[in-house]
Amino acid sequence: MTPDLDPNTDLSFTRALAVPRHIPHFFVPAPHKVTSVDIDLRVGGRFNTTFEVEGKAMDNRGVYLEVVPGEKLVFTDAYTEGWKPAPEPFMTAILLLADAPGGGTTYTAIARHRSPETRKAHEAMGFFDGWGTVATQLEAYARGLAA
Repeated sequence: MTPDLDPNTDLSFTRALAVPRHIPHFFVPAPHKVTSVDIDLRVGGRFNTTFEVEGKAMDNRGVYLEVVPGEKLVFTDAYTEGWKPAPEPFMTAILLLADAPGGGTTYTAIARHRSPETRKAHEAMGFFDGWGTVATQLEAYARGLAA
């Protein structure tokens, strides 16, 4: 079930993927790369990643707020492990996975922001294209695993 969205502060992206939904993999849009992952997949556990974007390292520190295996992940950068508040939080992400009609997976990504300005900045950064590319890469990766 998709949470109620606030058009002033939330962005949402949904796509049907022609692969099963139980795929534990995370991407950033190519040509950017994930160079480090440190995950403790439980409520309150860390969700720390480092991305390489245009030659620069971007550290992302966060914490899981909700984990429903195979169905839902909610994480935020508003806190880090141990519920330590972050100085400049950006968003809370909600990833929903469900069986798609006719097979495959319905993938929904929701990014909740603290203000309309932050939401607009994320949209301008390429939210829809970026998360769309990630979904395409995830689908290609999953198909490769199934082969």
